[in-house]
Amino acid sequence: MLKFLNSQRFWAAGLTLATLGMAYQLATMLGIMPSIDQWARSSRSITCPADVALHRLPTVATLLNENQPLRQLLPREFDRVKTSILIEKSNHRLTLYYNQKPVKSYAVVFGDPQGDKRREGDRKTPEGILRIQDKYPHPKWSKFLWLDYPNAQSQCKHDRAKQRGEIPLSSGIGSEIGIHGVPMRADDWVNKRQNWTLGCPSLKIKDVDELYEIVQIGMIVEIVA
Repeated sequence: MLKFLNSQRFWAAGLTLATLGMAYQLATMLGIMPSIDQWARSSRSITCPADVALHRLPTVATLLNENQPLRQLLPREFDRVKTSILIEKSNHRLTLYYNQKPVKSYAVVFGDPQGDKRREGDRKTPEGILRIQDKYPHPKWSKFLWLDYPNAQSQCKHDRAKQRGEIPLSSGIGSEIGIHGVPMRADDWVNKRQNWTLGCPSLKIKDVDELYEIVQIGMIVEIVA
């Protein structure tokens, strides 16, 4: 009889552990509780490399060559590898560079332009060095230049923010950040600096269309405060 009771207790304990394990797994999937990997990352000291500036800011405070066609500002046989982009959030300005020299600037808006992106849903635009990983037409915003967020640097910042208690341990890092246009007939949102996105940089339709013809996959995009 005692052996039978011990066996019953053993199976009851095993069933309880299995149930708790399944509940924990479901909670981590739903983001209610952090995963074991998240606990491990939050328990060690995290140091992220400092963001390195690649571009010098334009010397003019206004938009550079705003009304000139971009094609006319570039060499006739230009090397796309030498093109890059700098986005200044505080100045609401996106500038295309060629051979490390500013060529043309565009007005740009964001979600919440204050501060670096740390987690999914904060509406912030990531800062640092990113690259265009794909580009394609978009049914709502004309064009989409998809950035490689999250990359290693943004993942490090995200993990460090968790460790410091700046964001919940269950927070996701987010994704699908890209440069895109505005809805049809909404260019005035950019003129009024109406920060309407969930974190993506947004241009007027004619501007994102012009830029789309020049940029290539792999192009560097530097985003600063």
